[in-house]
Amino acid sequence: MRFETSDGMIEAPIDALIVAGWTGRDGAAVQHHIDELAAIGVTPPSRVPLFYRVSNTLVTQTPEIQVLGEHTSGEVEPLLLNISGILWLGLGSDHTDRALETVSVAASKQACAKPVAPGLWPMKEVEDHLDRLVLRCHIKEHGDWSLYQEGTLAAIRPLDELARDAELAPGGAMLCGTVPAQGPIRPGVAWRMVLEDPLRECSLALSYRVTTLPAVS
Repeated sequence: MRFETSDGMIEAPIDALIVAGWTGRDGAAVQHHIDELAAIGVTPPSRVPLFYRVSNTLVTQTPEIQVLGEHTSGEVEPLLLNISGILWLGLGSDHTDRALETVSVAASKQACAKPVAPGLWPMKEVEDHLDRLVLRCHIKEHGDWSLYQEGTLAAIRPLDELARDAELAPGGAMLCGTVPAQGPIRPGVAWRMVLEDPLRECSLALSYRVTTLPAVS
């Protein structure tokens, strides 16, 4: 896969993809969310955080993904890439099948493509102010764009800690968790996401559309 950087295009082989879950820095808030999901049938995680291994072929930079059924939604997340032993920071969406999530969280993570932004930053350029970086997501629903998520990386466990705990090896990519949704978790026909660096006054952007395929029986 090819990515844009300040030094030009680079190629990044993605041999393994990890989706990190339950990565909130506030342990009490994470447990509250686990309890909420358990009440609607989602099995609690075996550990916190939890690292779901999914197919590396799910990563995509196409502007449109196809999903099965009406119950999927995206999540704006920082993306870590280990390229030849060097960490890079990007942006991605953990698009997930919410209906399947009540059956198996691991299966729900595998069910949808994972769009990623075309740009990357070297981790060394942002590691001293990671907590100030802002994640923001807008969702298109009923013909209009609405703010769906917004928060800083201070709400997520330190990314170097997640990379170490997940044993993110060269050729590995990891979606690192997200910030809370504003309102209920819900589907949308299109998604716009951004990772902003207010200190360097720059951003990474991701946008994609969703085509829903009929779930026939």
